[in-house]
Amino acid sequence: MNAKRSDVVVLGGGVIGLACALYLLRAGRSVTVLEGKTVGSGSSHGNCGTITPSHLPLPAPGTVIKGLKWMLKRDAPLYVRPRFDPALLAWLLRFAGRCNARDFEDTTRVKTELLLRSRALLEQLVQDEQLQCEFDRSGTLYVYRDAQAFAQSQAEAALLRTVGVEVETLDGIAVQAREPALNTSIVGAHFHPGDARLRPNRYVAELARAVRLAGGVIEEQARIEGFTVDAGTLQTVQTTRGSFSGAEVVFALGAWSPQVGAQLGLKLPIQPGKGYSITYSRPALAPVIPMVLKECNVCVTAWGSGYRLGSTMEFSGYDSTLNRTRLDALARGAAEYLQQPVGPEVEEEWYGWRPMTYDDLPILGRAPAYRNLTLATGHGMLGVSLSAVTGLLISELLSGRTPSLDMAPYAATRF
Repeated sequence: MNAKRSDVVVLGGGVIGLACALYLLRAGRSVTVLEGKTVGSGSSHGNCGTITPSHLPLPAPGTVIKGLKWMLKRDAPLYVRPRFDPALLAWLLRFAGRCNARDFEDTTRVKTELLLRSRALLEQLVQDEQLQCEFDRSGTLYVYRDAQAFAQSQAEAALLRTVGVEVETLDGIAVQAREPALNTSIVGAHFHPGDARLRPNRYVAELARAVRLAGGVIEEQARIEGFTVDAGTLQTVQTTRGSFSGAEVVFALGAWSPQVGAQLGLKLPIQPGKGYSITYSRPALAPVIPMVLKECNVCVTAWGSGYRLGSTMEFSGYDSTLNRTRLDALARGAAEYLQQPVGPEVEEEWYGWRPMTYDDLPILGRAPAYRNLTLATGHGMLGVSLSAVTGLLISELLSGRTPSLDMAPYAATRF
């Protein structure tokens, strides 16, 4: 059977793959997206939908000590399930090696440049393509109940200011005036007015609509079964829906990248970081501003169409169970900060795997040893936030233009 051909084949129909496809179509390329399930069925679906240039790198000073304290606590914000896993152990050791002040500041500068550019591009994309995804220039609040933790957070706020992220520091009274949904236990917060929010499942659905409207093809239920390669060039991608070929192939498979990449000899240091969320109907007193409840690391987002508690980070491989202990921790954490922590009805309980690199930077650019394979993966917790800039950079690269940002910090050759 002859392979179905297009200029570019995009592997993965999540937020990154669809954004790449849309920008490539805008650049005049024909595009086919291959998705093993349905578009947006992975971590694109159930996250909290915040667009956050304010998000600092995960490998930070003190993270290792904090993580060790949490090891035996199954509802901790960070949990590593005890087991023998050499790849995870190697990943954790490299992660720990980056938990120092110099790497933290260097990564913050590199990552924030990417996030700020994507924030501007994403809003423009929503406007240009008329994406109906409840986008709002809401800002975000990072909220504290512990005075010592709030005092220590001032250094991080100062670092963000030095890299161009606006931060407004509020005391407890000012926070409650700004966000009446919070209770009286709050001692302070940092407000990031440049952040935003959207409803992620609707954003992904709208990206898919825009891709199809622009002439792109999305093949769902097209699980990858293999590849044919000749002289360092990917010739075909074999799937359960047939064979596909393209002059260029974009690898945007998120948390599944290590497994599929192994078929091509790619060693991608990505671990699946499992996150959870609970979606409710809106409580009567829902927060106006999306927020992170810092001591418990719970994210809270309200839209006109619903209300969600999310976050946590669990390294348990590709375990496909809903961990009731960790789900319940979301509501317990929210109850410490909010007057009405949950909505009247549970609409969905969800988990998804985020593609985590140990330096908390995405992998963008040409794959080693292949002439026509480009990587767009490893976005960690920030796939939605980084979707627009990733799409632009990949389209620039594959169109023969000089990328508008230096892509060297994100190259696969850094590992």
